[in-house]
Amino acid sequence: MNGQKQLFEDVNEKHVFDLPEADIILYNRFFSTETSDRLFQSLKDTIQWKQDQIKFYGKEFNVPRLTALYGDKNKSYSYSGIQMHPHEWNQDLLFIKKQIEKVANVAFSTCLLNYYRDGKDSNDWHQDNEKELGVNPIIASVSFGETRSFQLKHMSRTDLKKIDIPLTHGSFLLMKGTTQHFWKHKIPKTTRNISERINLTFRVIKI
Repeated sequence: MNGQKQLFEDVNEKHVFDLPEADIILYNRFFSTETSDRLFQSLKDTIQWKQDQIKFYGKEFNVPRLTALYGDKNKSYSYSGIQMHPHEWNQDLLFIKKQIEKVANVAFSTCLLNYYRDGKDSNDWHQDNEKELGVNPIIASVSFGETRSFQLKHMSRTDLKKIDIPLTHGSFLLMKGTTQHFWKHKIPKTTRNISERINLTFRVIKI
């Protein structure tokens, strides 16, 4: 991407983003292609995917993606009026969790999964700042399948440009510090004919 060298420090596929009021690191090819292929197919086939609905101006609409919540017992999670209760961890998720915890240096309690079936599936502007996550939540995002654009914009500083990060097959994006308090993010729709993507966002439920 043009100008990208000014945005992050690139050290052997580790990209440290130079953004105010944010702590974001991207690890491309964190999982090998072979491992990523295996995990994508296994997650697609075994995860208990669900079609949630969201209320908007009194009407119900399908969330534009399939979701699932896995994690420690009694660690429920809610966002946009949707209450989710976790399924038990499976072997794939525990494997992924173990690998990313070595880097994040935190024990994650919960994983929210999103299955983007095609370019029409998306996730609009939001922050992962729900009360269950506490102050300065650590969010670990792992992607398998089709590359999708992960966009970021600052909550108040109009002088800062929108950031566009392609999340590729087997990548690991780590967001820490005040990121969720000052930056929104989204996965936009695209008219391109693209295939499926599975994203896993590991987090720590405080309450």
